[in-house]
Amino acid sequence: MRVDKYLWATRYFKTRSKATDAAKKGRIRIGDAIIKPSRDVYPGDLIKLRKDQIDYVIEVIDLPDSRVGNKLVNLYRLDRTPKENFEARKMIELNQDYYRRKGEGRPTKKDRRDLSDLLGQQNEEE
Repeated sequence: MRVDKYLWATRYFKTRSKATDAAKKGRIRIGDAIIKPSRDVYPGDLIKLRKDQIDYVIEVIDLPDSRVGNKLVNLYRLDRTPKENFEARKMIELNQDYYRRKGEGRPTKKDRRDLSDLLGQQNEEE
């Protein structure tokens, strides 16, 4: 089975074309080799995948016939991703949340005026 089809079938990518694009961009490796989307995977292969700033490590157990349900994914792969990778992602999300909370949208005129007043005061002090 092709690696892009396998990653789509095991729900790492929402569409097969996204899996293909990731492989073309060099974000998918088997062993240490960057692979093409058409590369076949076999049981026992170790796939390294970079997605959403997380480096996943997946061991292929079996090959599904088609896309499988979320509850059945563990029959076809073994996730060997270190927990530190997920913790690093949480830190990145907290860092981004510091600046503006999700859903606040663009700054309002009042936000802009407050910011320019603050920056104006800092420039006057220098």
